[in-house]
Amino acid sequence: MSRNRMVNDRVRWGVSVAIAALVSAGIGQAAPSLMPLPARMTPGSGRLAIDGNFHVALAGPSDEPRVHGAAMRLIDRLSAQTGIPLERALAKSAAAATLVVEWSDDGLPVQKLGEDESYELTVDGKQARLHAKTPLGAIWGMQTFLQLVETDGQGFAVNGVAIEDRPRFPWRGLLIDVSRHFMPLDVILRNIDGMSAVKLNVLHWHLSDDQGFRVESHRFPRLQEMGSDGMYYTQAQIRHVVEYARMRGIRVVPEFDMPGHSLSWLVGYPELATSPGPFEIGRHFGGFEALIDPTKDSTYQFIDSFLGEMSGLFPDEYFHIGGDEVNDKQWRENPQIQQFIQTNHLDGSRGLQAYFNKRVQPMLARYGKHVEGWDEILNPDLPRNIVIQSWRGQKSLAEAAKLGFQGILSSGYYLDLEYPAAKHYMVDPLENETAGLTAAEQELILGGEAAIWSEFVSPETIDSRTWPRLAAIAERLWSPADVKDVDSMYARMAVMSLRLDGLGLRHRSNYAEMLRRIAGPGPWEPVKVLADATEPSKGYSREEKHYVQQTPLNRLVDAARPESGQAREFAALVKKVLANRNDAEMTELRKRMEEWKDNDAKLDPVMKASFLAQDNAALSKQLAEVAGIGLEALRAIETRKGRTAAWVKEKTEALEAMKKKRAEMMVPEIAAVEEMVEASAAPAKAPAKGKRKKS
Repeated sequence: MSRNRMVNDRVRWGVSVAIAALVSAGIGQAAPSLMPLPARMTPGSGRLAIDGNFHVALAGPSDEPRVHGAAMRLIDRLSAQTGIPLERALAKSAAAATLVVEWSDDGLPVQKLGEDESYELTVDGKQARLHAKTPLGAIWGMQTFLQLVETDGQGFAVNGVAIEDRPRFPWRGLLIDVSRHFMPLDVILRNIDGMSAVKLNVLHWHLSDDQGFRVESHRFPRLQEMGSDGMYYTQAQIRHVVEYARMRGIRVVPEFDMPGHSLSWLVGYPELATSPGPFEIGRHFGGFEALIDPTKDSTYQFIDSFLGEMSGLFPDEYFHIGGDEVNDKQWRENPQIQQFIQTNHLDGSRGLQAYFNKRVQPMLARYGKHVEGWDEILNPDLPRNIVIQSWRGQKSLAEAAKLGFQGILSSGYYLDLEYPAAKHYMVDPLENETAGLTAAEQELILGGEAAIWSEFVSPETIDSRTWPRLAAIAERLWSPADVKDVDSMYARMAVMSLRLDGLGLRHRSNYAEMLRRIAGPGPWEPVKVLADATEPSKGYSREEKHYVQQTPLNRLVDAARPESGQAREFAALVKKVLANRNDAEMTELRKRMEEWKDNDAKLDPVMKASFLAQDNAALSKQLAEVAGIGLEALRAIETRKGRTAAWVKEKTEALEAMKKKRAEMMVPEIAAVEEMVEASAAPAKAPAKGKRKKS
């Protein structure tokens, strides 16, 4: 599909979305919890029963393994979802099938950017028919069909509906950093399953950084032997992941960071470095000064041979070379490098990095690859077929587009910063600075990628730091631009979280296991009350504490969810109480705050018995104090006996002081309690009639 066609379709399908009809009319008894929402969805008639006679028929130009595999997974998932034993066999004819899947083109042997991913799905009381141009559309349509299955008074069924769907952006990805903390193969595979469920189509595999080199190289074996602590993927495992992802509609783009973030390269091959070794794997997080030397021909001979080997492992047409955060101190202090810069008339260190990129780009071109890199590689002298990945934001993305470069947005989608889903959901690749681009320049914005950097993420916690918030980003990149109802998103994301749990993601199950570990020999319920009501601090604030690669990630800050659903519900309940003064709602509000207030005493013996719980004493006390202030404010609201201005001032200042993090955690309910305190103030008395009000 041409890029012009893609962008025109974005506009046309974005305007046609029928969300209002979906919400008001619904499908059957209620609107289905689809995520991402489709481009167009029209309620139909009839009810398609899902029972033990469920079968799928395939109709395409050949026995395409991707479609066949997706059909078998659909049967398995549907059987697990309903508890009904289903036969893992295709129907003998379309007439005998519950779901008929048709596609007209087998697509490319290696999935490419811009392949048609659209599909049409029609369901009535007799049959469901899914039509797509390519296997990709068929895979996404089957994911939608699974989400349509619901329970009613008669059993499992899909209510009548007509869906026309295609993605808004062709590049919808997730970056997984396996360098800072290694992620075993099963972690990667189950996250690929999750990605496919929400129609993401690019796995960006961050495979090297200062803390580890994670791929087996036959040509340069000291890369993994000395740079990985023995934790790396064999070439057979890499091929397995690439094929596993391909079967699920996902491209795999590798990243090998250079010339900075390259300490793990230099441990085994110090001759590549700007300064003399020896080198050791980086154990702490943040920047290191070690750099690859871009002035030596031997550097490029090594890189060329390495890229040739890796290009054989990763068939995708894009290859990420990193290029970010180059600390040029060693370049500036090296006389030979400074002489090289002068001799070649380069613009300092920036020009030297551009020189490096211009040497590497033709190498990858010979292997059939396009270069992808972070903002810092942007240079007008590079070919326009490279992709800029922006961690700096839409402004940087717009600058690249104005120079004719394709780009994807990652700023605003860093999941490891633990912001709420709504914050990510409202970030759009085509808003702010990019909104002012010409139509031709907007075509160059390919989409976006979420990122889960692993400084503070382990194999045990990666799922909870990624899911279910990633589903909100997936919707932003797939659904029309005007799909922005945050309340709807949260309601559907809650359902999606359960579906992901059924796929084997561990964002829910690991939570309970970690809390029980923190509680030690004591009851774990008080720990859960505290964890449910609190959140990790946001952004880069956690880096203030000294961590190294071997620091255990087993405290409450690691177990607690990035976003407290309980805190969000509490805030909504406060707004209802302040608007309606409903007795039942006030009773519920009081009950929640009393639980938090009383929990501090219940947690005390647990903390004394478990060292992992001990650093949460201040946080627990803080939650109890916030709840206590809230209860005082609620009593004033209930009795309509307003609090004095002095009381309001005192409690507001106390709440403000409590916003300071404790054990790298925060109490998100503070903002809602502040609203209650403000609402509990006594109304100002009007001046006596006939007397002048003092100024």
